[in-house]
Amino acid sequence: MNTELLGVLAIFLLTLAVAWPMGRYIARVYSGERTWTDPIFGPIERLFFRVSGIDPNRGMTWVEHLKALLTINFVWFLMSMFVLMNMAWLPLNPDGNPSMSPDLAFNTSISFVVNCNLQHYSGESGLSYLGQIWLMFLQFVSAATGMAAAAVLFNALKTRQRPFRGVGVGTRQFLRLFPEIQHPHFVALVILVTIILMLNGSPMTFEGKDTIVGLQGDTVQVSRGPVAAFVAIKHIGTNGGGFFGANSAHSLENPNYLTALVQLFAQLLIPAAMVFAFGFYLRRRKLAIMIFAVMTIGFLMLVIPNIVSEMKGNPAISAMGVDQSLGAIEGKEIRFGAAMSGYWSILTTVISTGSVNAMHDSTMPLSGMNELLAMMVNAFYGGCGVGILNFFIYLIIAVFIAGLMVGRTPEFLGKKVEAREVKIAMITALLSPLLIMGGTALSAWMIVQDPSLPWLNNPGFHGFSEMLYEMTSANANNGSGFEGLGDNNPFWNISTGIILILGRFIPIIGPVAIAGLLASKKYIPEGAGTLKTDTSTFGVMIFCVIAIITALSYFPALALGPIAEYFSMQ
Repeated sequence: MNTELLGVLAIFLLTLAVAWPMGRYIARVYSGERTWTDPIFGPIERLFFRVSGIDPNRGMTWVEHLKALLTINFVWFLMSMFVLMNMAWLPLNPDGNPSMSPDLAFNTSISFVVNCNLQHYSGESGLSYLGQIWLMFLQFVSAATGMAAAAVLFNALKTRQRPFRGVGVGTRQFLRLFPEIQHPHFVALVILVTIILMLNGSPMTFEGKDTIVGLQGDTVQVSRGPVAAFVAIKHIGTNGGGFFGANSAHSLENPNYLTALVQLFAQLLIPAAMVFAFGFYLRRRKLAIMIFAVMTIGFLMLVIPNIVSEMKGNPAISAMGVDQSLGAIEGKEIRFGAAMSGYWSILTTVISTGSVNAMHDSTMPLSGMNELLAMMVNAFYGGCGVGILNFFIYLIIAVFIAGLMVGRTPEFLGKKVEAREVKIAMITALLSPLLIMGGTALSAWMIVQDPSLPWLNNPGFHGFSEMLYEMTSANANNGSGFEGLGDNNPFWNISTGIILILGRFIPIIGPVAIAGLLASKKYIPEGAGTLKTDTSTFGVMIFCVIAIITALSYFPALALGPIAEYFSMQ
């Protein structure tokens, strides 16, 4: 396991090293600067604007940006419903898989549109190849949606003009985010990861199931398909949806230790780069480094206990006389081991990727608690673009509280933070507890009213944790799950579908609205009495705000689930 730890540490440091130049490139794109791809995409852009009649130089307000984002996402949702509900007769279905029911198609469509990829189906039996390809497309554009929203935030915080017409990036820059960020660097990275996966055994074919004879002489039907490309974009775009039901614990999605390291690298790269892009774009590198330090400390406080807990093993199994020298290996792949599985479980929940290389339902109780906390905070790195948006909410609250503590009007980047901004920030911050607790309470109430509901295979503390995890995963746009829960039914499909919508778009609308309001205010040059927001002291302030809000919001639910389960095992 020492070798596993060295691999985890090495891939973490390598990702951070690559994220710095990647952040610089993203900042150049957001600022509309010329890049080496302009000769390629310039003619295409000019033709598009000429045909559409759009003025590429007209600025867009934050409201116009949100309208554009919501409109295109609604169009993608309708298209997805059509594809998923008609797969049985549409092409690229060599295995004859059926179409989805309306409630499952509703949940799946929303889930992939909002970059969550919560899956209440098993991909090898629940989707045709056309369905998989369509979801692969959504994995690209949902990541771009989050990055486009972050661009509006970046530009609004940078502007000093009044009135604030055009606080968002211009029409040309807005449209460039999709091809420019994702092509060639984004797509090139997807292709590179795809090739590595293919060379290590992941399928990339449109042929149907293959028939093989196992070591015991039995005949087995093995599902395959365009797996390698799907897995690459699911991690680079922090999507997490599995081509197979077992996700990255499946040997064809994640064949060996090398592919596991590559997938860990892929899912952290852009979230980390977005923090550095924030600093490069605003020319405030100290502020970005402070934000990154807070995120990293929070991440380490979650991941280190997880790795230790999983490496120590399960005391209940040890009491049975079973050797635990390899750690708590139940639900894990021996080719990855307990150390990497513990690291992956927090990285994927912190980043809101939601892919799994082991079954989270089998992790130790306190490991499950940390996975829940990672999604409940949802601001330590976070997903593509939306991670920095979520962190911005905590930052605004911290600025307001710190300003009151020192007796000054709170300011951030030369703009006064007043009642409207703080109200929006608090509403956004308290939305998550409302959705998570409300959804969990409703599901628990229904179980009490009708214990025969086929949801829980694990009644008691762990069953409560399974329901809490599902609602938390939906709200955080994560997609991972405690899969002992029976979730493919109308209640879970519809309830989590509604939470997916609210948990995705309100945390985007809130920060962008705050940034738009700040952009409309008069710029106040920094003076001797200005509250410095790029210091380690202010970083501690932000971390305390995150810890207090999270503890007050979620401790009762955690006490009923993973904490109670932990003490029941002692």
